[in-house]
Amino acid sequence: MSDIQDKIQDELQEARTVCDTEGSNSAECAAAWDAVEELQAEASHQRQSKPKNSLEKYCDENPEADECRVYDD
Repeated sequence: MSDIQDKIQDELQEARTVCDTEGSNSAECAAAWDAVEELQAEASHQRQSKPKNSLEKYCDENPEADECRVYDD
C-alpha cells in the first residue's frame, strides 16, 4: 500500500510543477491532476477490498456445507 502512496506523492509534486510552469488553466495541468485523482481512487479501492476470512474461503470451496447455509427469515 505504501508503494501507491509514494506514487501519489510523486504525481502530486509533478502536478504542482506542471501547473506552475504551464499555468493552472492549461490542459497539461488538468491531465496531471487527473493522474493524481486516478491514483487516489485506486488507493481507496484497495483499502475497501478486504481479504476473505477462513470461513468465507471454506464456503467458497464447499457451498453445500452446513456451516455455509443461508436462511431467509
